[in-house]
Amino acid sequence: MKKIALILAGGKGLRMHTNSVPKQFLEIDDKPVIIHTMDVFSKHPQVDGIIVACLEGWIPFLKENIMRYGINKVVSIVPGGDTGQDSIYHALCAAREYVGGEEAIVLVHDAVRPLIDPKTIKENIVMAERHGNCITCAHVMETPIMRQSDGTMNFPNRWDVIVARAPQTFRLSELLSGHEQALTDGRHDFLDSCTLMAYYGYDMTTLIEFEDNLKITTFEDLLLAETILRMRRENTTTKYE
Repeated sequence: MKKIALILAGGKGLRMHTNSVPKQFLEIDDKPVIIHTMDVFSKHPQVDGIIVACLEGWIPFLKENIMRYGINKVVSIVPGGDTGQDSIYHALCAAREYVGGEEAIVLVHDAVRPLIDPKTIKENIVMAERHGNCITCAHVMETPIMRQSDGTMNFPNRWDVIVARAPQTFRLSELLSGHEQALTDGRHDFLDSCTLMAYYGYDMTTLIEFEDNLKITTFEDLLLAETILRMRRENTTTKYE
């Protein structure tokens, strides 16, 4: 069964306030963010192919950098959609065409999460094969507050609260089915794959990670990611077992 990474690079990064360059194409440690992300999946021995949903106007730039940095395993680049949900669906359709009707495992990952650890990828694949899906999560580090509709606030135990990260990993046929049901229902507003699949009745399996798998949203995130990447390069050797 093939394992395919679906890299989402269709966003414009409006919260970064960079009008000219979307955040996935900004450079850290002398390479575009998306190239750092793709490189981890490309080198992973359990990943068979990479499909990218990319801002249409930036596809030539992406292809040029894929060649420049020797990123292997890219089987398709498709235009992103109007929403993240639509971009995932475009990538899923390309994955269905790539596998030719066979079942596959798909790892949905943000282009702006370049610090993904190979071990997390491996554990996602193992759990998705065993349980049908795997949602990478992390514990919250500060006090969570749930504000109620009546204005009161609830303070849940911090260790009972987790946040979804990426990759979010599923069997291709099931994730496609969920997305096509959403399209039938006229829904294009699901935040990510796990919220969509949970809405349609799928039980989610979670994987708690403790790595610095942050999503680059602000310039502070960009600087932090660059620092972590340099520290990793200088102090450790990445393992893909």
